[in-house]
Amino acid sequence: MRTTARWAATIGLTAVTVCGPLTGAAVAAPGSAPSSLYAPSALVLTIGHGESALTATPERAVTLSCAPTASGTHPAAPQACADLRGAGGDLNSLKSSDDVFCTKLWDPVVVTVEGVWQGKRVSYERTFGNTCVKDTYGSVFAF
Repeated sequence: MRTTARWAATIGLTAVTVCGPLTGAAVAAPGSAPSSLYAPSALVLTIGHGESALTATPERAVTLSCAPTASGTHPAAPQACADLRGAGGDLNSLKSSDDVFCTKLWDPVVVTVEGVWQGKRVSYERTFGNTCVKDTYGSVFAF
């Protein structure tokens, strides 16, 4: 139970830090220009060892903002944003690289993504067989 509480606290605090500024009122004065031409794209990505986010031991959480420029604590933010744009923001459509070979050792790694992509809510969870398999899916999950 302590692991679940720690996992929930990690996700909650990171989400508040990243998405908190997005929750402000978006009311513009009549006749004024919009403050931004970009739909918000701010994500919190987490990784942990286990078969699901509920049972995984949390290891790391990073932030990724892609509009107007790539930023956040993600170690490869520009490439991760480019990969997400190439996939149209659909995390399920990210493909693994064919030129990397991984062992079949079952050491499950779970990745979660929460936040907003181009103004739309994102909630994603995926379990990979091991870290090597996770890393074949490009820079979005490489943190």
